[in-house]
Amino acid sequence: MPSASPDRALVLLSGGQDSTTCLAWALARFGEVETVGFDYGQRHAVELACRDAVRRELARSDWPWPGRLGADHLLALPTLGEVSSSALTAEVAIAVAANGLPTTFVPGRNLVFLAFAAALAYRRGCRRIVLGVCETDYSGYPDCRDDTIKAMQVALNLGLETRLVLETPLMRVDKAGTFALAQELGGERLVALVVEETHTCYLGDRSRRHDWGYGCGTCPACELRGAGFRRWREGSG
Repeated sequence: MPSASPDRALVLLSGGQDSTTCLAWALARFGEVETVGFDYGQRHAVELACRDAVRRELARSDWPWPGRLGADHLLALPTLGEVSSSALTAEVAIAVAANGLPTTFVPGRNLVFLAFAAALAYRRGCRRIVLGVCETDYSGYPDCRDDTIKAMQVALNLGLETRLVLETPLMRVDKAGTFALAQELGGERLVALVVEETHTCYLGDRSRRHDWGYGCGTCPACELRGAGFRRWREGSG
């Protein structure tokens, strides 16, 4: 097992806009960057295929970070989907549940992801774990909040007796700001990659092309992404 290096990062890459932007953010800052994805039986599993296209493009030598993108790890976590009654893992309508949370909330998802990512980072010698959670433009998921992530960092470091750092570059950034950050990191080329190759739609719909990318256009994820894209274009135009 390699010793942990502050210049080695592990990015949780789902294939979506946020995690793709976070991958570029990590590549711009750290010398060695690996990625991890999770197959948990999500209905929008098309995002897993998007991961490959994103990685192929960002591994090209003509970006400002040549040679920094390392290994990818895809972990199968079917039990997470089996114990969940979420609209992301079963034929459940997308709505607001009695507890005030959307039915797209997968209980414990980010907690499970971080536990597995931390174990992998420990083995791979990555001091930093980068994830695209946000409590600005989001659906109210409690496991995306800053307090949750800080608590998980404490728990993981106690349990592993190490000094992992959970990096959340988008925590205070809305979707318009995420598009702006992509432009800052990689110009229109990175924005085009986000639009063309990443996936956000909860229904896994890639049959309809919008100016902000592919999706049904009406689910909460599509609405957030579309509204953010329009705000960014208006602000940068």
